[in-house]
Amino acid sequence: MIPNVLFVCVENSCRSQLAEAFINIHAQNQVNAYSAGSAPSGKINPKAIASLAHLNYDLKGHNSKSLKDIPDIEFEWAITMGCGDSCPNVRAKNREDWKLPNPADFTEDEFHSVRDLVELRVKGLIKQITKAQHQ
Repeated sequence: MIPNVLFVCVENSCRSQLAEAFINIHAQNQVNAYSAGSAPSGKINPKAIASLAHLNYDLKGHNSKSLKDIPDIEFEWAITMGCGDSCPNVRAKNREDWKLPNPADFTEDEFHSVRDLVELRVKGLIKQITKAQHQ
């Protein structure tokens, strides 16, 4: 069974979208990624699109979703991004808050720093999940 991970931030336009993308890039079909927001903006932040384009990943096909739009499943992990969001109605075995700064108004270099931090955290989460699966 492939574990499901949910990334949540308020607008689902930036950090949670980056995290979902990095699961898709690095998990090689070992983890299903979802992202959502408590008050979705309805669009992906253009800086997030540009930032991942630098890594040859196209975020243009993603859309900003509400917590109401995610499937009614149990998630292995529900990760909030440090924006004060909680998702008590989401069934999750594990919960964590990554306390990431909101890069929406950052310069390109500052944005890339947050993107790289998200990638690092996602890689660590993937290792943690795959290790737990093999125990």
